[in-house]
Amino acid sequence: MQYQVPQFIEVEDKIFGPFTLKQFIYLAGSVGISVVIFLSLPFFLALLLSIPFMALGGALAFVKINKKPFVEVLESAFFFFTNGKMYLWKKKGSAAKKEEVAPTAQPVKTAVPPQEAMRKIQSLAYSLDIKDQQNNHGS
Repeated sequence: MQYQVPQFIEVEDKIFGPFTLKQFIYLAGSVGISVVIFLSLPFFLALLLSIPFMALGGALAFVKINKKPFVEVLESAFFFFTNGKMYLWKKKGSAAKKEEVAPTAQPVKTAVPPQEAMRKIQSLAYSLDIKDQQNNHGS
């Protein structure tokens, strides 16, 4: 028995003329908001207020940045600006000083790869910082 394998699965279907369902919803939503604004406000003020909505609807429907839809870029930007950030500082030059102090020391071989070890250390440091902050706020 033979089955047909779907092709071009990354391409969305065009449902409303040349637009996909998502594009149509973004455009229809921005046009709908603009119509409500035009019906409730004077023409010049409505024009000024509806232009940003139309631009946002057009950007959501058609703009891609680095092959990603604009809605994903907006979502990433929102989470970047609202979530906390953890900055790690790696001191440079400390390895050279250690070699001068103990030139005969052999490097320690570990079974854990260095990247995995760094992830474990960073997560431990992050959890210690959180506990420390909770203790300071509770006092």
